[in-house]
Amino acid sequence: MTYTKFISPVLVFTSILIVSCSSTKKSATIGKPNAPKVHSISILHTNDMHGSYMPFETNLGNATAQTGDSIDNFMEFERKGVIGGFAYMASAIKSVRKNKGDENVMLLDGGDTFSDDQLGNLTRGEAMIKLMNEVNYDLMALGNHDFDYGLERTNELQLLANFPIRAANIIDKKTGTPIYGEPYVIINKQGINIAILALSYRNTPLTGNPKNVEGLEFGTGIEAVKKYLPIISKKADIIILLSHEGMAVDQIIAEELEGVDLIVGAHSHDAISPPMKINNTYIVQALSDGAILGETEMQISNNKIISLNTNFHYLWHDKMTPDVQIQEMVKDLRKPYLSKLEEKITKTDTIIGRQYKSESPFDKMVTTLMIDKFNVDAGFLPGVGYGISLKGNITSEDIFNLLPHPAKIVTLEMTGKQIKVTLEQTATNLKPTDKLKAVGGLIQSSGIQYNLNLKKPVGQRVNDIKIKNEKLDLGKTYKIATHTGMLSGIHNYEEFGKGVNINITDTILTEFVLQNLRELKELSFPKRMGEVTITK
Repeated sequence: MTYTKFISPVLVFTSILIVSCSSTKKSATIGKPNAPKVHSISILHTNDMHGSYMPFETNLGNATAQTGDSIDNFMEFERKGVIGGFAYMASAIKSVRKNKGDENVMLLDGGDTFSDDQLGNLTRGEAMIKLMNEVNYDLMALGNHDFDYGLERTNELQLLANFPIRAANIIDKKTGTPIYGEPYVIINKQGINIAILALSYRNTPLTGNPKNVEGLEFGTGIEAVKKYLPIISKKADIIILLSHEGMAVDQIIAEELEGVDLIVGAHSHDAISPPMKINNTYIVQALSDGAILGETEMQISNNKIISLNTNFHYLWHDKMTPDVQIQEMVKDLRKPYLSKLEEKITKTDTIIGRQYKSESPFDKMVTTLMIDKFNVDAGFLPGVGYGISLKGNITSEDIFNLLPHPAKIVTLEMTGKQIKVTLEQTATNLKPTDKLKAVGGLIQSSGIQYNLNLKKPVGQRVNDIKIKNEKLDLGKTYKIATHTGMLSGIHNYEEFGKGVNINITDTILTEFVLQNLRELKELSFPKRMGEVTITK
């Protein structure tokens, strides 16, 4: 079995070759006298690694931020086991190149690549770039989290990379041109010119510190494709988009534009195999966190794709061996920081993970700590879609994997009306009327109870709001704890910045969590789960 969010409710991890129904056409032509030659070209692709160069252990539910989620396209790992890690990724890449021939293989990355990890923070993204250089990527699309260390650092990292890092829809305001040069590459394989156009995430300024992208203008991927498609169509036979716009927007592109043969997706952490096909455009994506090496094989005849197969390589450690050279390189990269990375913080005998579009156990734990320590009525954090679940011994890098950014804790006062507007915004984030404006998941909270009914009209979706078991008073003022990201309007949560008596503390949220967990012998599953009910 294989998995697509549109066919199967369960994410099944295999490495079986799935051939599209059009492959019968290929078999009907091969071997006939004077039949046109069929070229086989494989695209290897990764996306949303979020600095995950180390293996992790799966479970049957909430293993990563977007597995086991009860809202929107349920997916989960089929079994427990150790998966991923860049040494295993490199092994799979080299194996495909050896079997298929290096001249028949390309390697792409869809972005959100080198941050969201403690070693990433300590090396400011350089660790992942060094590892990627060793396996010779052909192109990387910029993701929204690839600016987490600021634009100046992203500038430095793209110079360290031996592969182009591009985005057609990010414009440098000084030059009026796409960031880092032409946003596409043209690669010739077997005499066929293949153009790959890179797209970033249109709402990047709303997903992190807006100061990190000052001087840049973000447009929509669909407008960028409209601009560049006539240009690259004259230069290439096959057109591929390397898109960090997310699956929903990739579908819009496929529905509205003709001339794109394949979209290699990212951002939404989807495992799309077998490929989705809309009109004449195929769409694929390879999950997240370095758990899968995607392989999409194109069968091309007369400069057209006649069939397209997926052969996704799930990096289960009991099914393969690591690349020794990369394994040693990982050890060397970690060595100067080992005491920080491997500091034991606490332990847990349950699974405490992050969810994106429903209540998140990890974020519930954090917001509960904020309520208890800062003596407020409710705590809020943005709903973010990255991170690997906690289980067993918890180290410092495990926590940084879930809270990598140096946001400071903020206390403030908000009216009940402002809180209700905020919850209406989270309903919009979960079910936007315009998919191009979608950003973020469910706002994560503690101390506040409410029902969210996404079937109701806008403005009527949030009901039965209670704080301290009392009905929310729209005119009353409540004490709130959050962080500086929310204060700056991340995910369109504008009401926090309009609060009063705003106090930006000197306490970094990640350090706050580390210190509190160090004091615990064992971390229990959060007791406040179930404060939010969602009808979709």
